[in-house]
Amino acid sequence: MIRVLALFALTVAVACGADGRTPLHQVLDSLRAEGLTIVSSDALVRADIAVPAPAGATPRERLDRALDGTGLRAVAGPRDSWLVVGDPPKAAAPAAVVSQILVTSDKVEDVSSLDAWAKTFIKPGMSDREKAIAVWETVVKFRHQEQPPNEYNTSAGSPHDPIKSFNVYGYNMCCCASACVEALARRAGLEARGRIINNHSVPEVKFDGEWHLLDASLICYFPRPDGVIASVNDIADSVDAWNTQRGGAMDDAALRAFMRGGGWRNGPEVLRGTAAYNDNGWLAAGTHGWYATMHEYAGIKRDGIYEYGTAVGYRVNVQLRPGERITRSWSNRGLHANMDEGWAPGVMTKASDVHYAAAYGDVAPGRMGNGVHEWAVPLRQATLVGVALECSGVRDGKTGLVVADAAKPGVIVLRVPTSYVFLTGAASVTAAPAAGGAVVVELSDNNGLDWKPVATIDAAGARDLDLNALVLRRYDYRLRLTLTGAGTALSGLALRHDIQCSQRALPALTQGENRIAYASGDEGTITVEGALIDNGGRNLRFTDFHPTLVGVEENLLKLTGPTGSATVAVATPGDMKRLRLGAHFRARDAKDGYDVKASFDEGRTWLDVGRLAGPTAGTSVAMAIDAPKGARAALVRLDGQQSNTTCLFDLRIDADYVEPASRVAPVAVTYVWEEDGVEKRERHVATKATDAWTITCAGKPLLKDLIVELAP
Repeated sequence: MIRVLALFALTVAVACGADGRTPLHQVLDSLRAEGLTIVSSDALVRADIAVPAPAGATPRERLDRALDGTGLRAVAGPRDSWLVVGDPPKAAAPAAVVSQILVTSDKVEDVSSLDAWAKTFIKPGMSDREKAIAVWETVVKFRHQEQPPNEYNTSAGSPHDPIKSFNVYGYNMCCCASACVEALARRAGLEARGRIINNHSVPEVKFDGEWHLLDASLICYFPRPDGVIASVNDIADSVDAWNTQRGGAMDDAALRAFMRGGGWRNGPEVLRGTAAYNDNGWLAAGTHGWYATMHEYAGIKRDGIYEYGTAVGYRVNVQLRPGERITRSWSNRGLHANMDEGWAPGVMTKASDVHYAAAYGDVAPGRMGNGVHEWAVPLRQATLVGVALECSGVRDGKTGLVVADAAKPGVIVLRVPTSYVFLTGAASVTAAPAAGGAVVVELSDNNGLDWKPVATIDAAGARDLDLNALVLRRYDYRLRLTLTGAGTALSGLALRHDIQCSQRALPALTQGENRIAYASGDEGTITVEGALIDNGGRNLRFTDFHPTLVGVEENLLKLTGPTGSATVAVATPGDMKRLRLGAHFRARDAKDGYDVKASFDEGRTWLDVGRLAGPTAGTSVAMAIDAPKGARAALVRLDGQQSNTTCLFDLRIDADYVEPASRVAPVAVTYVWEEDGVEKRERHVATKATDAWTITCAGKPLLKDLIVELAP
């Protein structure tokens, strides 16, 4: 139904009263007084004021510009007037950011966070030994021995966080696996440490008053004759004693020959009781065997303790905004985090070394996966005001957004986070700059503290912008578009990224009935993490987050004297819920260490978060503090003391917050697979925060894709 909204007379079209109110305000007021409903009149008035008429514009042209994008139009009325008419606008659905989207299947354990892992693997009533074995089995299941990925934002370069390793990569080396065992053991309440042996790195976990080797890298541990799992020193003692009895260590060829046909069972006593070797002495992956164990433990130092370490904090947090679509694939296209360096992990193409994984529940067709993160950004003011970090100085036009005031730029700032590391990035921008105007595109990878130029668009049409070098190995960035010039319009914006994911952790299907569960939440996370050493510019450094350093070096945050401090700020778009901190550090003396404090009132008061305490040559800890209600910014300060050596190898700070536009919204979850060469596809729309359904595969499925997107 057509409704008359206002009568706009020619004689009052451009005049303003002394109080700044236009005659349009007065007309609308009079119509209201007569009992007429004025739909969206405030938006109409703002548009009329915000869009100045170009030189020589007629009152009708000015009115048409004021109505552009409102859904209203002017038609000729009596006596040189116009009727502003149109259908009453429907109330738009509020913009939504759906966070913490988790799709799980009953065929794969949930390792999306440390808490999820603990809930899945650490059961009430478990003995410490059972907890330690659960830790070992987890790392065996979700990572494979392979040349590790390198993100260049930690002291080791390669990720040591177990949750990131399991979900993003699924492969790494022995030092990484040791760090994963250490981190999970500590989360389970057990002591853990790393051990240095020959050409290998291994972890030990303490339970029942003793240390025990649990090598998830080469998939082995060794029960002593009394049934207790041996320590590194137990193994070394047994190997050295056997070598001494034989008059010295055997060379590699002799060891390989000796182990065949069950010969290894005649070797050192502590190695005889393991189930890790096959009859010919090979370990599960077939890359190492009994001969390698003999080399690794022969003649080692009995006090070779080393912290492989990690700053934990990563968690899977799949988020969807209007127009966003995330595809995770049980396959890869040859893309990986280090493809700019001229090498590729073998696990990208071969599966021979991973044949053992099926015995540990792996039903994926491979290990390394790729995926696509796409966002067709809806260029509507009402939507962007809800989901963008900033949307100012623009208004709705016929096909997108236009500058609202020639004297002020329009600014749009979008945040683009991912749970799966970005490998590539591209932005497609369609704009129509006015004469003398432009659309300037910039990118920030340090939470908006600094901006890097991407492009200046000063001609109409579509532009494809290459973001590859700016987003490679990142998990979060912000894109800023600044529009200048009266009438400059932005009618299209689409972002596309290739991502890397581990196939192993994806919620797989098998033949028969598969129970699928869905959950979502309201949290986002802003992270401060950067290398504390020179990384050659391949990723962020901690100093990129503009910390204030007093008596502290940039390198490893080493203290230059007896005391010093490092303070860094973190701000969130919504109300902060908590601060989490993970650290890998050294404090050799009992007097060495850092006191961790947080301020939520710009430094006026400080709260204790925890202590990075000595004496230790190296260890890793995690701590957290709840934020006060309404806080959206915090300072984190590390107050250091030094008697011997105090330094940090890795530091990660996570600020969890409530997304301002968070709400429960329908999410479409689509599985794609093949059965006997025929594509199968099942789409389910989850309309609640939690949901569950069943997918039945008549034959053995060849898994393809898992797609999530907001449902219309």
